Amino acid sequence: MGGGHHHHNPEADPKRDQDIQALKDAKIPIAFRDTCGHLLIKLNKCRREALFNPTKCDHERHTYEECGYYAYLQRVEAKVQQDKLEAASS
Repeated sequence: MGGGHHHHNPEADPKRDQDIQALKDAKIPIAFRDTCGHLLIKLNKCRREALFNPTKCDHERHTYEECGYYAYLQRVEAKVQQDKLEAASS
């Protein structure tokens, strides 16, 4: 059994440069103001408009979760590169 083919969603790319004021205005908690915070603004807006209906906002939620996954992959790759540099210098 194989998984489905997943196409890269550029909308879900983590962003290092966040609009801090937009995050503050949207009342995003500091703990969530990471590289995917810009997507949480859209997701929370959709949730409020849909009265927190769990069957709504699937696209926004998936994009936010996908961004978190891509951010994780970036951290893993950065750690691998750091470990290679440290191994080469010792």
